[in-house]
Amino acid sequence: MTAGKNSFDRQYKVFAGKFRRYNGESWQSRLLDIKTNLLNIRDVFYLLFGTIESWFLLRRLKPDVILLKGGFVGVPIGLAARKRIPMVTHDSDALPGLANRLVSRWAVYHATGMPLEFYHYPKEKARFTGVLVGSQYKHINKSLRTSYKQSLHIPDDALVLVVTGGSLGSQRLNDGLVSIAPDLLERIPNLWIIHQVGRGNQDCYGSFSHPHLRVADLLPNMYRDTGAADVVITRAGANTLAELGVQAKACIVVPNPILTGGHQLINAEHLRKAGAVIVVDEEALAADPGKALQTPIQRLLTDKRLRSQLGEHLHKLTVADAAQVLAELLIEVGERAGK
Repeated sequence: MTAGKNSFDRQYKVFAGKFRRYNGESWQSRLLDIKTNLLNIRDVFYLLFGTIESWFLLRRLKPDVILLKGGFVGVPIGLAARKRIPMVTHDSDALPGLANRLVSRWAVYHATGMPLEFYHYPKEKARFTGVLVGSQYKHINKSLRTSYKQSLHIPDDALVLVVTGGSLGSQRLNDGLVSIAPDLLERIPNLWIIHQVGRGNQDCYGSFSHPHLRVADLLPNMYRDTGAADVVITRAGANTLAELGVQAKACIVVPNPILTGGHQLINAEHLRKAGAVIVVDEEALAADPGKALQTPIQRLLTDKRLRSQLGEHLHKLTVADAAQVLAELLIEVGERAGK
Protein backbone atom coordinates (compact mmCIF):
# COMPACT_ATOMS: atom_id res chain seq x y z
CA MET A 1 0.00 0.00 0.00
CA THR A 2 1.24 3.49 -0.78
CA ALA A 3 0.12 6.93 0.26
CA GLY A 4 1.09 10.57 0.01
CA LYS A 5 0.64 13.18 -2.71
CA ASN A 6 2.94 12.44 -5.67
CA SER A 7 4.70 9.86 -3.50
CA PHE A 8 4.94 6.13 -4.03
CA ASP A 9 7.47 5.20 -1.40
CA ARG A 10 5.42 4.72 1.75
CA GLN A 11 4.97 1.12 2.77
CA TYR A 12 2.78 -0.30 5.49
CA LYS A 13 2.59 -3.83 6.87
CA VAL A 14 -0.48 -5.67 8.04
CA PHE A 15 -1.01 -9.25 9.13
CA ALA A 16 -2.54 -11.57 6.54
CA GLY A 17 -3.53 -15.22 6.40
CA LYS A 18 -2.85 -17.67 3.61
CA PHE A 19 -5.02 -20.65 2.69
CA ARG A 20 -2.67 -23.38 1.50
CA ARG A 21 -3.96 -25.91 -1.02
CA TYR A 22 -2.56 -27.58 -4.13
CA ASN A 23 -3.99 -28.45 -7.53
CA GLY A 24 -5.04 -32.10 -7.80
CA GLU A 25 -4.76 -32.75 -4.08
CA SER A 26 -7.49 -35.06 -2.74
CA TRP A 27 -9.61 -34.23 0.30
CA GLN A 28 -8.13 -37.25 2.05
CA SER A 29 -4.58 -36.01 1.65
CA ARG A 30 -5.66 -32.53 2.76
CA LEU A 31 -7.17 -33.90 5.98
CA LEU A 32 -4.03 -35.91 6.73
CA ASP A 33 -1.67 -33.00 6.10
CA ILE A 34 -1.48 -31.94 9.77
CA LYS A 35 1.25 -29.31 9.31
CA THR A 36 -0.59 -27.49 6.53
CA ASN A 37 -3.89 -27.60 8.43
CA LEU A 38 -2.30 -26.11 11.54
CA LEU A 39 -0.75 -23.32 9.48
CA ASN A 40 -4.14 -22.60 7.87
CA ILE A 41 -5.82 -22.44 11.31
CA ARG A 42 -3.12 -20.09 12.57
CA ASP A 43 -3.56 -17.85 9.55
CA VAL A 44 -7.28 -17.42 10.24
CA PHE A 45 -6.27 -15.43 13.30
CA TYR A 46 -3.68 -13.53 11.23
CA LEU A 47 -6.47 -12.59 8.83
CA LEU A 48 -8.74 -11.36 11.63
CA PHE A 49 -5.98 -9.29 13.19
CA GLY A 50 -4.88 -7.94 9.78
CA THR A 51 -8.44 -6.84 8.99
CA ILE A 52 -8.56 -4.79 12.18
CA GLU A 53 -5.13 -3.29 11.39
CA SER A 54 -6.28 -2.47 7.85
CA TRP A 55 -9.45 -0.78 9.10
CA PHE A 56 -7.49 1.65 11.24
CA LEU A 57 -4.87 2.18 8.53
CA LEU A 58 -7.43 2.98 5.84
CA ARG A 59 -9.27 5.29 8.20
CA ARG A 60 -6.06 7.23 8.70
CA LEU A 61 -4.90 7.29 5.05
CA LYS A 62 -8.34 7.91 3.47
CA PRO A 63 -7.45 6.63 -0.05
CA ASP A 64 -9.77 7.48 -2.94
CA VAL A 65 -9.42 4.05 -4.53
CA ILE A 66 -7.74 0.73 -3.74
CA LEU A 67 -6.11 -1.66 -6.21
CA LEU A 68 -6.00 -5.29 -5.09
CA LYS A 69 -3.49 -7.11 -7.25
CA GLY A 70 -4.28 -10.55 -5.86
CA GLY A 71 -2.39 -12.47 -3.21
CA PHE A 72 -3.42 -13.19 0.36
CA VAL A 73 -2.21 -9.81 1.68
CA GLY A 74 -5.08 -8.10 -0.16
CA VAL A 75 -7.84 -9.94 1.71
CA PRO A 76 -7.69 -8.06 5.04
CA ILE A 77 -7.48 -4.75 3.17
CA GLY A 78 -10.44 -5.68 0.99
CA LEU A 79 -12.51 -6.78 3.98
CA ALA A 80 -11.71 -3.57 5.84
CA ALA A 81 -12.51 -1.39 2.82
CA ARG A 82 -15.75 -3.07 1.74
CA LYS A 83 -18.63 -0.69 1.00
CA ARG A 84 -16.54 2.25 2.28
CA ILE A 85 -13.75 2.71 -0.25
CA PRO A 86 -14.03 1.79 -3.96
CA MET A 87 -11.83 -1.13 -4.98
CA VAL A 88 -10.52 -2.51 -8.26
CA THR A 89 -9.17 -6.06 -8.40
CA HIS A 90 -6.65 -7.28 -10.95
CA ASP A 91 -6.02 -10.90 -11.93
CA SER A 92 -2.93 -11.65 -13.99
CA ASP A 93 -3.63 -15.35 -14.56
CA ALA A 94 -6.49 -16.85 -16.52
CA LEU A 95 -7.86 -18.29 -13.28
CA PRO A 96 -8.81 -15.65 -10.68
CA GLY A 97 -6.99 -16.10 -7.39
CA LEU A 98 -8.86 -17.00 -4.19
CA ALA A 99 -7.90 -13.69 -2.58
CA ASN A 100 -9.59 -11.61 -5.26
CA ARG A 101 -12.59 -13.94 -5.35
CA LEU A 102 -13.15 -13.42 -1.62
CA VAL A 103 -13.44 -9.65 -1.97
CA SER A 104 -14.77 -9.42 -5.54
CA ARG A 105 -18.37 -8.77 -4.50
CA TRP A 106 -17.36 -5.32 -3.25
CA ALA A 107 -15.17 -4.36 -6.23
CA VAL A 108 -16.22 -1.60 -8.61
CA TYR A 109 -14.31 -3.21 -11.47
CA HIS A 110 -12.45 -6.45 -12.09
CA ALA A 111 -9.39 -5.82 -14.26
CA THR A 112 -8.12 -8.95 -16.02
CA GLY A 113 -4.81 -10.00 -17.49
CA MET A 114 -6.36 -12.47 -19.92
CA PRO A 115 -9.38 -12.03 -22.23
CA LEU A 116 -12.73 -11.77 -20.43
CA GLU A 117 -14.01 -15.19 -21.53
CA PHE A 118 -11.74 -16.83 -18.93
CA TYR A 119 -13.48 -15.12 -16.03
CA HIS A 120 -16.91 -15.42 -14.42
CA TYR A 121 -17.09 -11.80 -13.32
CA PRO A 122 -20.22 -9.80 -14.29
CA LYS A 123 -19.65 -8.43 -17.78
CA GLU A 124 -20.55 -4.88 -16.81
CA LYS A 125 -17.84 -4.85 -14.12
CA ALA A 126 -15.04 -6.67 -16.00
CA ARG A 127 -12.32 -4.85 -17.93
CA PHE A 128 -9.55 -6.49 -19.95
CA THR A 129 -6.44 -4.46 -19.14
CA GLY A 130 -3.64 -6.96 -19.65
CA VAL A 131 -0.76 -7.79 -17.31
CA LEU A 132 1.47 -5.08 -15.84
CA VAL A 133 4.99 -5.14 -17.27
CA GLY A 134 8.03 -3.06 -16.30
CA SER A 135 9.02 -0.23 -18.65
CA GLN A 136 12.42 -1.88 -19.30
CA TYR A 137 10.66 -4.57 -21.38
CA LYS A 138 10.37 -3.37 -24.97
CA HIS A 139 9.63 -4.87 -28.35
CA ILE A 140 12.97 -6.27 -29.50
CA ASN A 141 14.35 -5.26 -32.88
CA LYS A 142 17.71 -6.21 -34.37
CA SER A 143 19.49 -3.15 -33.03
CA LEU A 144 18.26 -3.63 -29.46
CA ARG A 145 19.07 -7.35 -29.51
CA THR A 146 22.60 -6.54 -30.68
CA SER A 147 23.10 -4.02 -27.87
CA TYR A 148 21.90 -6.54 -25.28
CA LYS A 149 24.27 -9.18 -26.66
CA GLN A 150 27.14 -6.72 -26.50
CA SER A 151 26.33 -5.87 -22.87
CA LEU A 152 26.38 -9.61 -22.09
CA HIS A 153 29.63 -10.12 -24.06
CA ILE A 154 27.97 -12.56 -26.46
CA PRO A 155 28.86 -12.52 -30.17
CA ASP A 156 26.25 -10.99 -32.44
CA ASP A 157 26.06 -14.12 -34.61
CA ALA A 158 25.41 -16.42 -31.61
CA LEU A 159 22.15 -18.25 -30.98
CA VAL A 160 21.03 -17.62 -27.39
CA LEU A 161 18.87 -19.91 -25.27
CA VAL A 162 17.62 -18.51 -21.95
CA VAL A 163 16.13 -20.85 -19.37
CA THR A 164 14.31 -19.66 -16.26
CA GLY A 165 12.20 -21.44 -13.68
CA GLY A 166 11.62 -18.45 -11.43
CA SER A 167 13.49 -17.16 -8.39
CA LEU A 168 13.39 -20.58 -6.70
CA GLY A 169 14.14 -22.43 -9.90
CA SER A 170 12.44 -25.58 -11.12
CA GLN A 171 13.97 -28.93 -10.19
CA ARG A 172 12.57 -30.77 -13.21
CA LEU A 173 13.41 -27.98 -15.61
CA ASN A 174 16.93 -27.79 -14.19
CA ASP A 175 17.41 -31.56 -14.36
CA GLY A 176 16.12 -31.64 -17.93
CA LEU A 177 18.50 -28.91 -19.11
CA VAL A 178 21.47 -30.44 -17.30
CA SER A 179 20.88 -33.73 -19.12
CA ILE A 180 20.70 -32.22 -22.62
CA ALA A 181 22.94 -29.13 -22.45
CA PRO A 182 26.21 -30.92 -23.31
CA ASP A 183 24.68 -32.44 -26.44
CA LEU A 184 23.03 -29.15 -27.47
CA LEU A 185 26.30 -27.24 -27.13
CA GLU A 186 28.11 -29.87 -29.18
CA ARG A 187 25.48 -30.01 -31.93
CA ILE A 188 25.13 -26.22 -32.24
CA PRO A 189 28.62 -24.66 -31.97
CA ASN A 190 27.36 -21.04 -31.94
CA LEU A 191 24.82 -21.71 -29.17
CA TRP A 192 25.04 -19.86 -25.84
CA ILE A 193 22.93 -21.00 -22.90
CA ILE A 194 21.97 -18.71 -20.01
CA HIS A 195 20.37 -20.82 -17.30
CA GLN A 196 18.76 -19.19 -14.27
CA VAL A 197 18.61 -22.12 -11.85
CA GLY A 198 17.18 -20.52 -8.68
CA ARG A 199 18.63 -19.88 -5.25
CA GLY A 200 20.85 -22.64 -3.94
CA ASN A 201 20.95 -24.58 -7.23
CA GLN A 202 24.12 -23.26 -8.85
CA ASP A 203 25.90 -26.60 -8.54
CA CYS A 204 23.25 -28.50 -10.53
CA TYR A 205 25.67 -29.01 -13.46
CA GLY A 206 28.20 -30.70 -11.21
CA SER A 207 31.62 -30.85 -12.84
CA PHE A 208 30.35 -29.95 -16.32
CA SER A 209 31.35 -26.54 -17.64
CA HIS A 210 31.47 -24.90 -21.06
CA PRO A 211 32.56 -21.44 -22.24
CA HIS A 212 29.10 -20.92 -23.76
CA LEU A 213 27.19 -21.97 -20.63
CA ARG A 214 26.29 -19.39 -17.99
CA VAL A 215 24.62 -20.50 -14.79
CA ALA A 216 23.11 -18.03 -12.32
CA ASP A 217 20.84 -18.31 -9.31
CA LEU A 218 19.09 -15.08 -10.32
CA LEU A 219 19.15 -12.77 -13.33
CA PRO A 220 18.84 -9.25 -11.83
CA ASN A 221 18.42 -7.61 -15.25
CA MET A 222 16.57 -10.43 -16.92
CA TYR A 223 15.11 -8.14 -19.59
CA ARG A 224 18.63 -7.98 -21.12
CA ASP A 225 19.06 -11.76 -21.10
CA THR A 226 15.64 -12.47 -22.59
CA GLY A 227 16.06 -9.52 -24.95
CA ALA A 228 19.23 -11.12 -26.31
CA ALA A 229 17.60 -14.56 -26.55
CA ASP A 230 16.44 -16.36 -29.65
CA VAL A 231 14.48 -18.89 -27.58
CA VAL A 232 13.27 -18.71 -23.97
CA ILE A 233 12.22 -21.68 -21.84
CA THR A 234 10.00 -20.66 -18.94
CA ARG A 235 7.20 -21.61 -16.60
CA ALA A 236 3.71 -20.33 -17.44
CA GLY A 237 3.30 -17.51 -14.93
CA ALA A 238 1.27 -14.68 -16.42
CA ASN A 239 3.77 -11.95 -15.50
CA THR A 240 6.74 -13.65 -17.15
CA LEU A 241 4.71 -14.51 -20.25
CA ALA A 242 3.58 -10.89 -20.55
CA GLU A 243 7.17 -9.65 -20.31
CA LEU A 244 8.21 -12.07 -23.03
CA GLY A 245 5.14 -11.11 -25.06
CA VAL A 246 6.14 -7.46 -25.03
CA GLN A 247 9.57 -8.52 -26.29
CA ALA A 248 7.99 -10.84 -28.91
CA LYS A 249 10.02 -13.88 -27.87
CA ALA A 250 9.73 -17.45 -29.10
CA CYS A 251 8.94 -19.45 -25.96
CA ILE A 252 8.88 -23.06 -24.85
CA VAL A 253 6.57 -23.17 -21.83
CA VAL A 254 6.64 -25.83 -19.11
CA PRO A 255 3.62 -25.09 -16.86
CA ASN A 256 3.74 -26.06 -13.20
CA PRO A 257 0.81 -28.51 -12.81
CA ILE A 258 0.42 -28.38 -9.01
CA LEU A 259 -0.06 -24.66 -8.43
CA THR A 260 -3.46 -23.59 -7.12
CA GLY A 261 -6.29 -24.26 -9.54
CA GLY A 262 -3.87 -25.34 -12.26
CA HIS A 263 -3.71 -21.71 -13.43
CA GLN A 264 -0.39 -22.16 -15.24
CA LEU A 265 -1.90 -25.02 -17.23
CA ILE A 266 -4.76 -22.71 -18.28
CA ASN A 267 -2.37 -19.88 -19.18
CA ALA A 268 -0.24 -22.21 -21.30
CA GLU A 269 -3.17 -23.87 -23.07
CA HIS A 270 -4.67 -20.50 -24.04
CA LEU A 271 -1.40 -19.44 -25.66
CA ARG A 272 -0.80 -22.83 -27.28
CA LYS A 273 -4.20 -22.76 -28.97
CA ALA A 274 -3.39 -19.29 -30.28
CA GLY A 275 -0.15 -20.57 -31.82
CA ALA A 276 1.91 -18.32 -29.55
CA VAL A 277 4.02 -20.84 -27.58
CA ILE A 278 5.22 -24.43 -27.59
CA VAL A 279 4.06 -26.27 -24.46
CA VAL A 280 6.02 -29.11 -22.87
CA ASP A 281 4.34 -31.32 -20.27
CA GLU A 282 6.32 -31.56 -17.03
CA GLU A 283 5.75 -35.31 -16.68
CA ALA A 284 6.96 -35.87 -20.24
CA LEU A 285 10.01 -33.73 -19.46
CA ALA A 286 10.84 -35.85 -16.43
CA ALA A 287 10.40 -39.10 -18.36
CA ASP A 288 12.40 -38.20 -21.47
CA PRO A 289 14.01 -34.73 -21.53
CA GLY A 290 15.69 -35.46 -24.86
CA LYS A 291 12.40 -36.06 -26.65
CA ALA A 292 10.25 -33.61 -24.67
CA LEU A 293 12.63 -30.65 -24.54
CA GLN A 294 15.66 -31.07 -26.78
CA THR A 295 13.58 -31.74 -29.89
CA PRO A 296 11.57 -28.46 -29.74
CA ILE A 297 14.71 -26.51 -28.74
CA GLN A 298 16.62 -27.72 -31.79
CA ARG A 299 13.59 -27.15 -34.00
CA LEU A 300 13.26 -23.52 -32.92
CA LEU A 301 16.96 -22.75 -33.00
CA THR A 302 17.18 -23.97 -36.59
CA ASP A 303 13.93 -22.39 -37.83
CA LYS A 304 14.09 -18.59 -37.75
CA ARG A 305 10.70 -18.26 -39.42
CA LEU A 306 8.99 -20.35 -36.73
CA ARG A 307 10.69 -18.31 -34.00
CA SER A 308 9.40 -15.12 -35.59
CA GLN A 309 5.86 -16.49 -35.93
CA LEU A 310 5.66 -17.58 -32.31
CA GLY A 311 7.11 -14.32 -31.03
CA GLU A 312 4.79 -12.11 -33.05
CA HIS A 313 1.72 -14.17 -32.11
CA LEU A 314 2.62 -13.86 -28.43
CA HIS A 315 3.24 -10.12 -28.90
CA LYS A 316 -0.18 -9.59 -30.49
CA LEU A 317 -1.86 -11.29 -27.52
CA THR A 318 -0.04 -9.05 -25.05
CA VAL A 319 -1.34 -5.63 -23.97
CA ALA A 320 1.87 -3.61 -24.17
CA ASP A 321 0.42 -0.55 -22.36
CA ALA A 322 -1.40 -2.45 -19.60
CA ALA A 323 -0.09 -0.09 -16.92
CA GLN A 324 -1.57 2.91 -18.72
CA VAL A 325 -4.91 1.16 -19.25
CA LEU A 326 -5.16 0.15 -15.59
CA ALA A 327 -4.04 3.59 -14.38
CA GLU A 328 -6.81 5.27 -16.39
CA LEU A 329 -9.35 2.86 -14.89
CA LEU A 330 -8.18 3.67 -11.35
CA ILE A 331 -8.28 7.42 -12.04
CA GLU A 332 -11.84 7.07 -13.35
CA VAL A 333 -12.93 5.24 -10.18
CA GLY A 334 -11.12 7.68 -7.91
CA GLU A 335 -12.56 10.76 -9.61
CA ARG A 336 -16.05 9.29 -9.50
CA ALA A 337 -15.68 8.61 -5.77
CA GLY A 338 -14.49 12.18 -5.14
CA LYS A 339 -17.59 13.77 -6.66
